[in-house]
Amino acid sequence: MQKFMCLVYFDDQSFAGMTDAEDKALTDATIEEDRQLRAEGKLILAQPLQDPRTAVSVRVKGGKVVRTDGPFAETKEWLGGFTLLLARDMEEAVAISAASEITKRGRVEIRPVLEQTHSVSGVGRPAISETGA
Repeated sequence: MQKFMCLVYFDDQSFAGMTDAEDKALTDATIEEDRQLRAEGKLILAQPLQDPRTAVSVRVKGGKVVRTDGPFAETKEWLGGFTLLLARDMEEAVAISAASEITKRGRVEIRPVLEQTHSVSGVGRPAISETGA
């Protein structure tokens, strides 16, 4: 099994005209999907993100920290959430993402996770804890 990061992007029209009842139904459907994928051993982590207005972009230029508060005017789409999947291959990751209710509202970019180990110690990056923290 491989890990795949699925990045969910939205634009200004993704939720246009959506009623409170439709929003609740979408939330419920995606929570149920996540719980089912976890039960099948295919979900590592899934999480929506807050509105782009809450975002902060950080860069270091010339040794100084440069902070830009969102929203970012040049952005036509924004990252609205992510899912970290376990799948046999890219085709299975695509099938899982395509079946999600959230994909009807946005675009999902799927990328294989790059597994790395420390060049001296040989240890990899820390795993997500069982508590999800």
